[in-house]
Amino acid sequence: MFYLLQSGLLQRLDEWDKWLFLKVNNGMSNPFFDNLMPFMRNGMNWAPLYLFLGIFAIINFRSRGAWWSLFFVATVALADLGGNNLFKQNFHRPRPCLAPDLALQVRLLINQCTGGSSFISNHAANHFAMATFFFITFRDVLPKWAWIGFVWAALIAFAQVYVGIHYPFDVLAGALFGSLVGLLTGRLFNKRYRIAIFDHQPEA
Repeated sequence: MFYLLQSGLLQRLDEWDKWLFLKVNNGMSNPFFDNLMPFMRNGMNWAPLYLFLGIFAIINFRSRGAWWSLFFVATVALADLGGNNLFKQNFHRPRPCLAPDLALQVRLLINQCTGGSSFISNHAANHFAMATFFFITFRDVLPKWAWIGFVWAALIAFAQVYVGIHYPFDVLAGALFGSLVGLLTGRLFNKRYRIAIFDHQPEA
């Protein structure tokens, strides 16, 4: 009985996920998003931002900034490896653009539909890990702006659904996992190398 209930619940969740995917991928389609969302989800477009953050941290906080940059890279690496090894290797969910019952309805806005598991979205995991780490470590330095990373990460996660390569639940799970990684690495960094505008602590 429990298996039947569990199976029925998972089937219902899958149906809702696909319904919501089509609402985003088809129902929200417009020329502006068709151009913006493929740009948003392309990580190479954000490489200058990542480089700027590292340089900014090192120039302003010296050795603490260098450690911040290393922790930032480690945060992304942990989120990416965790997404692949903990989830993608164990949950073999086809991407919407490859799903037999859905592929013909998908508006694919990137050059190709890559293989691999759809669950979880590593784009969402990686960028929410960055956003959470940035918020945890920079909220004392930029109290009015540290949260902006979450808006940026949410747009990238939304773009993954809009362009047709992830379901909403994939990006939600990725966002939660990435946020957890960013929270852990951010707290670990603050425990040893906390940075602030007026930092009178001796250099590490």
